[in-house]
Amino acid sequence: MAALEKISVQIRTGNREGGGTDGDIYIGICGREFFLDSRRSSTDDFERNSDRTYILGSGSNVRNGINNDPRSPYKLFTENLPLTPAYIRFAPEGNNDNWNLESVTVIVNDGEAQFQALGGSDNLWLGRLSGLYCYLFRNIIG
Repeated sequence: MAALEKISVQIRTGNREGGGTDGDIYIGICGREFFLDSRRSSTDDFERNSDRTYILGSGSNVRNGINNDPRSPYKLFTENLPLTPAYIRFAPEGNNDNWNLESVTVIVNDGEAQFQALGGSDNLWLGRLSGLYCYLFRNIIG
C-alpha cells in the first residue's frame, strides 16, 4: 500500500461582490476531514479574488499542521481514495455569511491522484441557505 504523504489543495475564491468569507473551510478526502487555514497569522484566507494553495503532510503550510496531517495519527493510503467522496465544506460564521468558490484542484503525492471542481467561468455560492459542500471529481491520470 502506498502511503498518502502530501495533499496539495489550490482554492480560488471568486472575484464577485461579497465573494470572500471569514468562515472556516475544510477538505474531506480518503475518509478524513482537514482544516484549511494558512499558518501565517497575517494571511486573511478566502477573501475575494484570492488564489492560495494549502499543503497537508510533507511540507505543510497550514495552521495546526500536526493534527491536519494525512500521515498521522491516522495514516491514510492512496488505495483508499476511491472508497469515500472528496469534498470542500464551508462552515459559515452566520446565516448571512456566503462564500463564492471559483475552483478547486487537489493533488495527492505530487501527482499520484488529482481531484477538481468548477473552473473556467463556473463558480458556486456556498452558505447556510445555499449549501455547504462542493464534491470533487477525480481526474484519471495516465
